Amino acid sequence: MTIEQFVAQSVGKWRSMRSGHSLAFQQFEDVLSEVSIESIEKCDSAVQDLLSTATSNQGHSSDIVAPFRMEWSAESDWEPEDPSQVSSGSCLIIPLKKNDYSGILIRSVGYAESELAESTYQFLDDGTFLLTTHYEQSIAEERIWFVSDNVRCRSSVLKTSAGSGVLQTSFASEVRRIKA
Repeated sequence: MTIEQFVAQSVGKWRSMRSGHSLAFQQFEDVLSEVSIESIEKCDSAVQDLLSTATSNQGHSSDIVAPFRMEWSAESDWEPEDPSQVSSGSCLIIPLKKNDYSGILIRSVGYAESELAESTYQFLDDGTFLLTTHYEQSIAEERIWFVSDNVRCRSSVLKTSAGSGVLQTSFASEVRRIKA
């Protein structure tokens, strides 16, 4: 699989059911989310603005392929005072292709820490998308794979910044909303 194929297959509205285990807090979390993924043009001003603020000099605008925007709205049972509290947000993601199977993702908001993040990605032989992000306080490793055209799975492991301990793990199954 290539990044262009992965993004094309990911475009749409998804219902996500995620279970997370926080080893640091010894808690279990169930999260239900609505996730929307849409392609955007390389020449979009938001893409150019994000690229100019990224610290990576490894990619140039000619390396940009298949930028996209992701929006989410999630309900978690982790908030004991208000279990119906909704968390939402959006993120602009710019893939910079190194070769057909690997590259860099620049994200306006990271997965583990709410800051601009640069990740490395690669595709495994079975088509699994593997994403690794080094943050200030942690390292996130995410895997996404398609079970079918309209079902995908996502797992993540959040480690200490030294990589010596596991802080959190999660698994999500995601089903695409199909228009009638």
